[in-house]
Amino acid sequence: MTLPAMQYDRRETSAWITKPILVMAVVFATLPFWIEAVGLYQYLGVEVLIWIVFALGFNLLLGYTGLPSFGHGAFFGIGAYAFGLAQFEVWANLWFSLAAAILVTAAFGAVTALFLAHRRGIYFALMSIAFGQIFYFIASKWTDVTKGEDGLLNIARLPVDLGVAEISIQSNTALYYFCYVLLMGLVVLLWRLTNSPFGRTLRAIKQNETRVAFIGYPVRLYKWAAFTLSCAIAGLAGGLFAMAQEGAYINIMTLQWSGTIVLIVLIGGGFVSFWGPVLGVILYFVARDILGAYTETWLLWFGLMFVVLVMFKPDGIAGMWRDWVAPRLGGSPAPSARPAESRS
Repeated sequence: MTLPAMQYDRRETSAWITKPILVMAVVFATLPFWIEAVGLYQYLGVEVLIWIVFALGFNLLLGYTGLPSFGHGAFFGIGAYAFGLAQFEVWANLWFSLAAAILVTAAFGAVTALFLAHRRGIYFALMSIAFGQIFYFIASKWTDVTKGEDGLLNIARLPVDLGVAEISIQSNTALYYFCYVLLMGLVVLLWRLTNSPFGRTLRAIKQNETRVAFIGYPVRLYKWAAFTLSCAIAGLAGGLFAMAQEGAYINIMTLQWSGTIVLIVLIGGGFVSFWGPVLGVILYFVARDILGAYTETWLLWFGLMFVVLVMFKPDGIAGMWRDWVAPRLGGSPAPSARPAESRS
């Protein structure tokens, strides 16, 4: 038996900027100009961008490394609290607060990964839930710091300090474009990372970590690095969310939010495509707002949609595009995050 060959397009993976990245950049750059014309609202765009950041970081762990973290909402919440506490207690500067959100969450993730990196499958999932609940319990009881159920209120949308000038992001449109710039930078960096030797090693670990370890790769170190980096990105998303909501609240650390990000990534097709999480976030928020306008049980219908996809098309929306739409458009499918079948 040999290690599975990875399916990736060398012409695509050697580039920093690809056609899908350009399409995404144009669509989201123009979104504030047409979002209200289709019956939606400006703040929804901010939510979508923040959750895409969260989902892309989570997919590095689930879709690429095959590690099912069911407590990731806790790290999203840690980032939100770190952003608020840095602003209130240390220095009310946007860049400092965002850096604090990223670094503090990465530190929590790194320590957690020390206990999880030697686990896999159901044991990894259960331990991730346990650590998520530990962090949730600490945040809910440490009221002197987190304010418990009340949360951290009045978190400011700090201006973007460029040294020679400051740009206000008080309005939803201004905050949207700030999140947009950060997201596009993150997309480019993650695209290169996932298509680098590091990213291909993560995909090999997902398929068979025993084989990867046998040929000499430090599997636990790779898993530790993937988990820590994923938590750092979750911290960035949490910091942006705290600024958008102007507060950090305990509910974002619950298992419900952890389950939501798993649902989003799976329904989008994170296992087969880098772009799956983006599609999943868009579908989730559009379904929430459109179905929610007609029924309070919109999540039931979204859940049924997820069940149907899992039963008949486990690869999600990205898999549908790859298998049904792309061939009919005369183009080749996007590079897959899923390896080819192993050969004997």
